[in-house]
Amino acid sequence: MALELTAVFRKDPDGGVVAFVEELPGANTQGDTLDEARANLHEAVALILEANRALAAEATAGADVIRERLIA
Repeated sequence: MALELTAVFRKDPDGGVVAFVEELPGANTQGDTLDEARANLHEAVALILEANRALAAEATAGADVIRERLIA
């Protein structure tokens, strides 16, 4: 089973679409259309995960840690 996240899309009263992922704080974006917001949200998720990995690597630099792949 692959990890599944919940994308939330809301029409902005001023136009466009606002999007975020319920389970991943910081993964939010917007777009002029639903398709654009959806594509931007995929990119935002990838960027959040990349940034979190970099922060974790920095925080554990020099420490005796075990890293392993987790599939949820």
